[in-house]
Amino acid sequence: MKISIVYEDNDIIVIHKPAGLATQSGQVGKPDVVSEVKNHLVSQRRNDKQEGHRGSGGTAAPFVGLVHRLDQPVEGLLVVGKTPESTAALNRQLTGQELHKQYYAVICGQVCAKEGRLVDYLYRDGGTNTSSVVQETDNRYAAAKKAVLTYRVMAEQDGLALLDIHILTGRHHQIRVQMSHAGLPLLGDGRYGSGEASRISAERGVRNVALCAYILTFRHPISGKEMTYQVEPQNTVFSIWKF
Repeated sequence: MKISIVYEDNDIIVIHKPAGLATQSGQVGKPDVVSEVKNHLVSQRRNDKQEGHRGSGGTAAPFVGLVHRLDQPVEGLLVVGKTPESTAALNRQLTGQELHKQYYAVICGQVCAKEGRLVDYLYRDGGTNTSSVVQETDNRYAAAKKAVLTYRVMAEQDGLALLDIHILTGRHHQIRVQMSHAGLPLLGDGRYGSGEASRISAERGVRNVALCAYILTFRHPISGKEMTYQVEPQNTVFSIWKF
């Protein structure tokens, strides 16, 4: 199994998704988070039946409620609902900005301000599956959505900087687009990175975006208890720093 299960109960599963695995691919036979979770639940059901546990479920495919996503080249924490009720409750938290995520990111270049806040308006192009920052004078501005994040520089080394990023809005490719627009492209980002960032990424053998959703905080959809989970990045580019 490609995913790592961090926590599980009757209502939710918290997983650590590796870089390179799609959250939901839409292609038959191609592994993704949804299929990995389904396979886990089927295996779990099979084991329960073998052990004679009551209420181990029927033959219907297990329910997997996707609440939020991570880009395929990005690693990190995701919470998945195991029932329609828990999924709906988590979706309400996501919509109400009560589900919080923090990220580690490695950017190319020198950051002038050690702490900062970026506010942009992002337009998503469904045809190319990309997002871009647009200004008020752009005719796409009316369809753009406000994107806000804060960052803090944790360490710098060899022309790279490790950032702790907190997103206040959940927009398509938000961190990658906003940081690139600010002149601080992420290491390993072939879609939004600069030519210099691509050169550095190639030299270091970095193939996935140096971005990890390392903290996830939400309220349990049934009990209401606040839950916080944290992981360390697996991407080898993060290994030059100590956490």
